[in-house]
Amino acid sequence: MAFDTDLALRVREGLRTVSGALPDEKRMFGGLCFMIAGNMCCGVLGDRMMARVGPDAYSTLLAKPGAGEMDFTGKPMKGMLMIDADTVADDAALQDWLSHCFAFVRTLPPK
Repeated sequence: MAFDTDLALRVREGLRTVSGALPDEKRMFGGLCFMIAGNMCCGVLGDRMMARVGPDAYSTLLAKPGAGEMDFTGKPMKGMLMIDADTVADDAALQDWLSHCFAFVRTLPPK
């Protein structure tokens, strides 16, 4: 599966703003994932953003417009969401989602 390179560029730059560092990148799930301290933070799959928000924020953020379950295997991955392209078309909305991702990932130990 190809991924939206323009969205990937915006995510990369947005994560640099949120985290203060350029994230590492890894091709996974047929898309591009962004890593912070060795932990997957978010990614771009097709034209959607994958958001790792953690299990505590999952239900609340799933209720936001444009958010959906990440269910590659038919079973939702708790703590992971897929965000529609239209939802993150606005830079402020993208930054909001990236802030949620970074807030969770910074609680994890480095790998």
